[in-house]
Amino acid sequence: MDKKKREIVAAIDIGTTKIVSLLGERKENRKIEILGFSRYDSMGIRRGEILNPEQASNVVRNTVNDLQKQTGIKFSEMFVGIAGQHISFLKSRNYINRSSSDDCITVADVEKLRRDAGNTVLDEGQEIIHILTQNYNVDNETNISNPVGMLGKRIEANFNIVVSKSDSIKRIRKCIDLSGLTVKEIILEPLASSNAVLCDEEREVGVVMVDIGGGTTDVAVFHKNVLHHSAVIPYGGNAITQDIMNVCGLSEQVAEDLKLNFGMSLGESAEDNRIIEIPAIISERKPKEIAVRHLSNIIQARMDEIIDAIIFQIENSGCADKLHCGIVITGGGAMLRQLKELFSLHTDMEVRIGLPRKHIADNVENISEPCYATGVGLLMNGFEYLDKHSDEMADVKNIDNNTEYDENTAPILQSDEEKDQNEKKSFRQFFDRIVNNLKKALEHYFRDIDTTM
Repeated sequence: MDKKKREIVAAIDIGTTKIVSLLGERKENRKIEILGFSRYDSMGIRRGEILNPEQASNVVRNTVNDLQKQTGIKFSEMFVGIAGQHISFLKSRNYINRSSSDDCITVADVEKLRRDAGNTVLDEGQEIIHILTQNYNVDNETNISNPVGMLGKRIEANFNIVVSKSDSIKRIRKCIDLSGLTVKEIILEPLASSNAVLCDEEREVGVVMVDIGGGTTDVAVFHKNVLHHSAVIPYGGNAITQDIMNVCGLSEQVAEDLKLNFGMSLGESAEDNRIIEIPAIISERKPKEIAVRHLSNIIQARMDEIIDAIIFQIENSGCADKLHCGIVITGGGAMLRQLKELFSLHTDMEVRIGLPRKHIADNVENISEPCYATGVGLLMNGFEYLDKHSDEMADVKNIDNNTEYDENTAPILQSDEEKDQNEKKSFRQFFDRIVNNLKKALEHYFRDIDTTM
């Protein structure tokens, strides 16, 4: 029996403050072993959106080179996240009337509804990223999660269509192309992050995922395993750093260090008399003194604003009274001290910090921290794509009995050597079939000659 091929996926999280590339392998227990990851500070990106593909591609190339050196694995395709204020959602309802209500509803019926949803008319310069099923109605039965196998004549489906500006997608593809790679699939980052930090029960019972990044904060509201609402708030951790810079007259790096090492989300919890002394840049100047209480009040003022915007989105979701699992905070901003307490104070909801560690086979350095939730989620989406891809390949390849195929193996990523070997193998199989057919034809021809003689 052939040795099972390794299931390996590469993903890249292109964020406002950092670009992270990851390579993961799925093990038999379905957990992901992180084979390697590389992180660099971002360039050419603002509020989660690529503005300068050439600058961003230089950073992407650095992370990819690091990753390939770490692992010894060369790859050419990556799963890439997309986020930003340009993302919007459209509601779509489609239906089909079947010829008979006596036959069971099939997968093909459901796929037709989905294809019809993909024909939704968009504004100029927009493009569909995802078509997310909300629910189905079959005749008089409503709010059905999966109608396949039911009897019915009329099937309705409600979809949430995720739409992006075409220019934003072009810039992502251009950035990856300039890095010497290709985009396998573009995935909405809130969906990726939610895969990494939410459990099935939370999505079923009702939960809000808040991903606080450097430039933006993503909000995703789930209920009954459906994404009901998503929004992007144009502030993140960078806004807090900028506030500290402006109020205290500090450099960006010093302000960021103060925020992470001394700041608190609840100003009143900070020590009254604790002072941080910041050495002067020039010896002739006096060192600066910053009170921790003052620093924390600056942080809380901005976080209050962000949380108020989150509450507004929760109220607009239509699920405000159904979110029994409360709020899950992830992203780099989730590391702020006492952030859980501040969220609870504003929302009166249960709050926890979302970590991606439950999906990782082992803890590689700090990859299980909230700031890597999107990257891990993109890997998970990659393996979901891999499963779907394997099924499609199995259906096609099993038709041709001359082609060897192991339905448990269909790696998205292959080394250049593997690609060369597969191309040679395919050519040999093709050549062997021609030779065999020629032999059979000649044998048949000479048999005919023998019988006539």
